[in-house]
This record gives sequence, structure tokens and C-alpha cells, in this order.
Amino acid sequence: MSDAHIPASTSNPEEINIFILSDSAGETGTKLAQAAMAQYPGLEFTIFRRTFISDIDHLKKVMNDVKVQNGIVIFSLVKDPLRDYCTEFCMENNLFYMNILNPLVSEIQRRTKVAPSGERGALHHLNENYFKRIKAMEFAVKYDDGKDPRGFLKADLVILGVSRTSKTPVSLFLANKNLRVANLPIVPNAHIPEQIYQVDPSKIVGLTNDPAVLLNIRRERLRSYGLDPDTAYSDMDKIREELAFADDLYRKLGCVVINVAKLSIEETAALIMEKLHLEDHSYSGADQHSE
Repeated sequence: MSDAHIPASTSNPEEINIFILSDSAGETGTKLAQAAMAQYPGLEFTIFRRTFISDIDHLKKVMNDVKVQNGIVIFSLVKDPLRDYCTEFCMENNLFYMNILNPLVSEIQRRTKVAPSGERGALHHLNENYFKRIKAMEFAVKYDDGKDPRGFLKADLVILGVSRTSKTPVSLFLANKNLRVANLPIVPNAHIPEQIYQVDPSKIVGLTNDPAVLLNIRRERLRSYGLDPDTAYSDMDKIREELAFADDLYRKLGCVVINVAKLSIEETAALIMEKLHLEDHSYSGADQHSE
């Protein structure tokens, strides 16, 4: 059977209903749907999550809902009976479906001759890798905002940047990939811990931003706190001074510099990993196949 089916037509192309079916939490399918939806900002979508499906009776009720809504089906069902029923139902009722696990799992099995575990929710198991991730998250919190300069010498990665360049969220995002990350806010004329100069430059990244973008971010930040948006913190001359000071430091350190002006947290993290040749250790052999 194919892992995706495209129906000949839909009853109302303006109504886009996406059903995420999973025998676990459905996060993988949801993220895939959201990534596709982001390409169509002018359209209206509804996501229906039907999760922890454990038997055929449960699945039959879900599929009847799908049929009524003429839904798009994205499923990550591990057990063969559930997967086969969903596939056959969609084909018989001319519904689009996508099995997001089977193509990759089948290819891994073909290459390795190792059968998948068939265990639902395996991605979320508590294992050694999970606890490493927790330790990395604790490290990021402990050494956030330069709280303890000793962390710079223990870190896999050190992030530098002026205020509001997303140092903390990027640090936590990378910690979720089992990387120990410390970060330091850069302020003109402030003391730079000597440990920073002892860190291998290949482990340091300096974040910067466009002045106008940073100005807007800071003004909105102040407004969100109910404060006057026109302060030294949001003064354009001060911002340019801060960015120039940071750029000068980055040159002295010889580190990678990334402008985050047009980047999301995820994109910044991915670019850091690419530039610094860091590997994603958030998945181990035990974290496999299932959603």
C-alpha cells in the first residue's frame, strides 16, 4: 500500500480540516501540519487531534468523524491493524492520508534487516538520554545570563549577545538537544568575565541584530510591562553603541556571529549547530520510530 493517497476532488476546498491520529501524543503529526499551514497564512485551518488511539473501535469512531469533515489525515499509528484500517478507510472514502512513520521506518528496516519495536510512544521513554537532556536543561538555567562564570568553561557552547537577542530561549532550545549551554549578556563598559577569553572560540557564538528591529523589540517589551517605551534601554543611539561594543568583542574573540533579525528561535539554534558543527544528541537508539 502507498503511504499517501490523494483524492480526486474535495467537496469544499475552502474548508481545510486536518486530523492528527496517533496512538501516542500526536506531537509529530501536529508539527508537520503546522509547518504546512504556515505556508498558507490566508487560509483557515482546523486541526483535530485524536490521540492515544488503542483499538479498532476507537479508530472507527474517529474515522467516521474524518469522513463527515472530509478531513486530511496525518497519522502515526504503530500497530499494523490500526495502520491498515486507517489506510483502507481513507482509500475507500477518497480521503487524503499520510502515514508519516512508515516510509522511514521501512527504509531503516530494509537497510538494517532489523524490525521496528512496534512500541507506541517510544520517543518519550524515560531512558539515559532523557536524563542527559534534563541535566542539560538544568545547566542552561544555572548558567543563564552569566550567573556563574565558571559555567563558561564547562559548557559545550557559550552564547553572547546584547539584551533581547534571544540568548535564553535559544540556550534552552539547544539544551533540549542535550547541549550544555551558558550565555552572557553583553553590556558596554561592563566587565567581561576572564573565563570568556579562556573558552575555545569554536565554542562561542555572538548574537547580533539590526538596530531598528532591536529597537522595536525593546519598545514592545517595555509596553508589555506597562512601562514607558521611550527610555535609554530603547534609545537608538544606545542600541547602536551596544551592538558596536558587542561586534568589537566578537572580533577580539574570533567567534562566529549570527544576526537574529529575521530568524526564529528554531532557525537561530539550527544555524548555530551548523556553524559550530554541533551534533543533535537528543535522540539515542532507544528513542525510535514511534510518535
